[in-house]
Amino acid sequence: MTPEDDTVPLRREAKTDSWWRAQMSNLYGLSAISMMMFDGREAADIMRLATTSVSSLSGCTTDAAYLVDDDGTIVPQEGFGEAHPDLDTEIGKLDGQSGRIELADGHWRWCYALRGLGGLTGTLVVRAEQPPSRDEIFLVGSLCQQAAAALASSALLKRERRQSVSLRELNEQLSTSVERLKQQTQVHDVLSTISASGAGEPGIAHALHELTALPVAIEDRFGNLRAWGGRPDPYPKVGVHRREELLRHAATLSEPVRVKDRLISLVRPRHEVLGVLALIDPGRTAGPDQVFALEYGSTVLALELSHQRSLAEVELRLRRDLVDDLIAGTGDGSAYARADAIGHDLRRPHHVVVLRWSGELAEDVVAEATGRAVTTLGLASLVSRHSGAVVLLVAGPLDGGALYASLSESLGNEGAIGIGSRCETPGRLPKSYAEAVRAVQIRRSSHTPNGVTTFDQLGIYRILDTGQNHGDVVEFVREWLGKLLDYDTQRNAELVATLAQYLDCGGSYGDTAAALMIHRSTLRYRLGRIREITELDLNDVDSRLNLHLATRVWQVLRGSS
Repeated sequence: MTPEDDTVPLRREAKTDSWWRAQMSNLYGLSAISMMMFDGREAADIMRLATTSVSSLSGCTTDAAYLVDDDGTIVPQEGFGEAHPDLDTEIGKLDGQSGRIELADGHWRWCYALRGLGGLTGTLVVRAEQPPSRDEIFLVGSLCQQAAAALASSALLKRERRQSVSLRELNEQLSTSVERLKQQTQVHDVLSTISASGAGEPGIAHALHELTALPVAIEDRFGNLRAWGGRPDPYPKVGVHRREELLRHAATLSEPVRVKDRLISLVRPRHEVLGVLALIDPGRTAGPDQVFALEYGSTVLALELSHQRSLAEVELRLRRDLVDDLIAGTGDGSAYARADAIGHDLRRPHHVVVLRWSGELAEDVVAEATGRAVTTLGLASLVSRHSGAVVLLVAGPLDGGALYASLSESLGNEGAIGIGSRCETPGRLPKSYAEAVRAVQIRRSSHTPNGVTTFDQLGIYRILDTGQNHGDVVEFVREWLGKLLDYDTQRNAELVATLAQYLDCGGSYGDTAAALMIHRSTLRYRLGRIREITELDLNDVDSRLNLHLATRVWQVLRGSS
């Protein structure tokens, strides 16, 4: 055997070792690439690593690469130059499967479909001048398998991350909802407890102030402060002219409305606005929790005000029924018991007052104004309506002039008030009522129909005019004073007034002159003219009596005492 024959097996053995070392190197590189693919990187980075590794494992190059988004969109990857114009068409023919691609340029191409458990995740197309060896095809195929697995893992990891974020957001929302529910439950418990405790409007305002840490105001529909909690100084009251406009605007909204430094909510159990609940919030710090507390507070307050109104209506009806029964006549024992039940002391002396106002004013308007007036004057009273007039039962002393003046401010001065005589017991009230009706009728039929007339002021007129003979009384006045009345009208004189004062003073010149604030000689002249015009002797008993009666009636008819 020649030396050459000895070296042939050695060369063959060396070639085999070199192949195995090359394969081991390629497998090691593939393993390293695979590890890099699974280190948590994004899909685009995995595809980029796979496409750049093709040439290191074989004689092939990457011709094109595509990724499939979560919504199924196929996104071509960049960095491979301009692809053959027919390449996309041929890939489409494979319908998501791996296979050979033949194009007119004569290059060898293979499309690797990268698939995971969820379906197609990407596509990798490799190209070579000549068909690669089986070893190269194996390595590139293994690389694509690893890439497909890495893409599936990345998609799963991405999904888990999204789910984790969603769960975290959901947990935060749940925590927020639970906390808000706790706060809303606290608002419900606190306000419901306050409402049931009978603390009323001040209790609700104070509780809402504690819940919101903001000053709270409860106003009536006119803007008057009824109750407050944590009251600011000065109190920010809305102007009267803007009040109705504000209420109309707020009524169109289903949530509280901000008005400068105030967050307000209407209190309306049905359609009628009973009041306004407001948070004073100049720093605009009120959030959803404070708004919820304000809304719930409005609901609780609406129930409270509705309850108060119902009680007031019941009490008002009881008061009206009691007044109607008292002026019609009822037993003292029953009257005392019913008055005690509504908190009125009927055992004190009372006056019955009848009020009639002219114009288009409804009885309700006059009754409400009367209620406010007696409250302002500090009078203990019962108010009702009867036979087209307002009837008032007043305990204790009564200043009719002050009552008329107070009512005139709100109703105008076109009204008359009649006051009956003092009653020590309820049994006398029907008579006092009849006297008050008579007094107001006489006042309204006099020359000065507006003002106050007490039954005691009518004097002899109470006997002369019974209500059925008014014409006879007027004729009696004309019979005895007609000439003097005509003279006074024509000459703008005061003979009738002088005669009335002279007779009231019992014929005393000094007292009469002092009362009229005139000189005695002037009085003598006027009395002389009276004798001449009437042709009557003022010293005659009958003439003097009739003239005195006539002047008294004349005073009543003209509305003066």
